[in-house]
Amino acid sequence: MNAILHASVGVACLLVPTALVGAWTVSAANRIALEGESNADVAVAAAADEGYCTAELRKVLRRVLQSCGLQSSGVVRGCKPSDARSVATMSGADFNALFHPLADRAGIVQFDLDSSVLDPADIALLDKVFADQRGASWFLVVARASPEGSELHNQKLSQARGQAVLDHLRQTFTDPDLDKEVGLLWLGEEFAQLDAEFCTWQRSGDPEVCSSKELNRSAFVAWIDCRI
Repeated sequence: MNAILHASVGVACLLVPTALVGAWTVSAANRIALEGESNADVAVAAAADEGYCTAELRKVLRRVLQSCGLQSSGVVRGCKPSDARSVATMSGADFNALFHPLADRAGIVQFDLDSSVLDPADIALLDKVFADQRGASWFLVVARASPEGSELHNQKLSQARGQAVLDHLRQTFTDPDLDKEVGLLWLGEEFAQLDAEFCTWQRSGDPEVCSSKELNRSAFVAWIDCRI
């Protein structure tokens, strides 16, 4: 009897710690899983997928932010036309079509011929679009030039137009994260020229005068909220 009793006690001594370790392991695993879900929620809370966030738009936005707006370092570098083609990996028409669903929240800031100076109408539209963030995470600036002049001149002109937009935002809005939010491309006359269908969008130019040339002396600006 004593032998049986001792054996029972020994088995119990072995089983209890094993059971406790198992319970603690399951509990710890559950806590890790819950913490992982909580951290995942926090990680995506800064951006949401709106209805316009197609897979193609997310891909282009991710490439623009990584290659043309260095969000990790907080420096806006921008992309020139040759870079933009490789970033977009699509035709100019397809690139422009990605932004059709943004018609009610984007703006086309139009410049005078061979100018990168923002006039009062440009500033009013730019401020209106930027102030209407609606919780979005990324601000896209796509500057262009019309085909007058050489390609090299128009590259530099569209770069100056994009920079004018960025400089104004920096000077006007108190946003410590601005340089981490902006994706900047300058396309010159070489890629994704706007056509007359964009005349119906909100723009800063003469409402009575609109052709492809006027449209492409511009910077397209819009807040976009997509998980990338």
